[in-house]
Amino acid sequence: MAVKRPDADSISSAAAHFGMSLGPTECAEFAGLVDGALGSYDAVDELYAHSLDAPAPERDFEFAAHGDTNRLGAWYVTTSITADSPSNDRLAGRRVAIKDNVAVAGVPMMNGSRSLEGFVPSRDATVVSRVLDAGGEIAGKSVCEDLCFSGSSFTPATGPVRNPWNPSREAGGSSGGSGALVANGDVDLAIGGDQGGSIRIPASFCGVVGHKPTFGLVPYTGAFPIERTIDHVGPITRTVADAALMLSVIAGTDGDDPRQPESIAAEDYLSGLDGGVTGLRIGVVAEGFGHDSSQVEVDDLVRAAAQRFRAVGATVEEVSIPWHRHAFHVWNVIATDGGAYQMLDGNGYGLNAGGLYDPEQMAYFAQQRIDRADDLSETVKLVALCGYHGVKTLGASLYGKARNLVPLARRAYDDALWAYDVLVMPTLPYVATELPEAGVDRATYITKALGMIANTAPFDITGHPAMSVPAGLVDEMPAGMMIIGKHFDDATVLRVGHTFERLCGGFPTPSTLVQTAPTELTLT
Repeated sequence: MAVKRPDADSISSAAAHFGMSLGPTECAEFAGLVDGALGSYDAVDELYAHSLDAPAPERDFEFAAHGDTNRLGAWYVTTSITADSPSNDRLAGRRVAIKDNVAVAGVPMMNGSRSLEGFVPSRDATVVSRVLDAGGEIAGKSVCEDLCFSGSSFTPATGPVRNPWNPSREAGGSSGGSGALVANGDVDLAIGGDQGGSIRIPASFCGVVGHKPTFGLVPYTGAFPIERTIDHVGPITRTVADAALMLSVIAGTDGDDPRQPESIAAEDYLSGLDGGVTGLRIGVVAEGFGHDSSQVEVDDLVRAAAQRFRAVGATVEEVSIPWHRHAFHVWNVIATDGGAYQMLDGNGYGLNAGGLYDPEQMAYFAQQRIDRADDLSETVKLVALCGYHGVKTLGASLYGKARNLVPLARRAYDDALWAYDVLVMPTLPYVATELPEAGVDRATYITKALGMIANTAPFDITGHPAMSVPAGLVDEMPAGMMIIGKHFDDATVLRVGHTFERLCGGFPTPSTLVQTAPTELTLT
């Protein structure tokens, strides 16, 4: 079928966009010339249609209504999907929630937003295929923030996700549904996504484990992008061992994701988990504490948690990395201009990169994001308006400057990681706070949605692996400790986290432990 052709008025609008002055006769002439050039577009459209695999599988699903079975608002749809012939049984018997920015073929995908509501993917994301191939059961799609651009959990179009420790409080975003479902015991494991902290934030607020892998270690293929230089997917789990297991299943090159190096072999991240930390050097990053929004109790809890590694043979010292306070601003420019350019104007995937695209999703979102633009969250509107200014008025020059600063930020952490095996700091400056009332003013809304990411966001631009583990309770709510490692040394990050978990005798759950604040986990 022939693709849509522009008329003379459309050519005039395009010319104005590029600053050209064309008269009516010239516009009509160019309309004819463009019509000829679009013959190649017709050919590609036909070739693509013939290249498609089998249609999307028919899979049963149910939209999750708020109620007893979804009291946290964490489910978007529920399913029970397994592979007919998995190649191994590493996840046999394990129920897995998939963040709703990750495609499950034949199952609706909303990405937390009216701008994608009604879309049904035809392909499984790579991480979904790998979970199924390992014998796992896809139990459903977990609610995420509107286009994943919030660190709190009140911007989903379906309503807020509530924290299982206290349902009046936020679960964290943007993978809030995944964090809440794991913490509440509704699933064994979950997939999250992370562009500014969105795996680690709900892990910290909900008292579970969230591992943002080294950039490129896990293929992002089939997940809705924000900005391809900061896109990550990874596991959210109850224990560090489960995070290591999940990472072992989903890591490795798939050949379809330009974010990945050409060859990354899958590893068994469980194999060295019990190696302990004797002889390791742990750097406590001074700049990770004492933010304007920091709770003193959270800072004190994480400092005390880090010191516990001394008891099992590690050296623990404070280290200063001044670039840590600058790196957030570099991230902010990249996420804002890059998100507006790729996620919005680029209809998710953007252009100018290899890899596997989802053209059907791009076309659907291109129309729906315009039709439902007023329904977008205030955070997405801010990205759109600020990013448009950055790209259109400032010529994206600040994006270029920010990208040129990334190696300096990366080097600052690498220099510290030359002297230390891992770095630690609070995952977030405070514990989960009350969900906002409806109709809150816009400035408060934005601060509430994005005010907690100063420690998490830098590692999305530098690509270092970073994991949040529960450090204890403050005001009867979990607080997380973040462990950061060298590129592609996720194994050491997991080993340090596992050692801490063993020191604590396991992490508490909402149903088993409610104590007064502040509370350190028991040393065993």
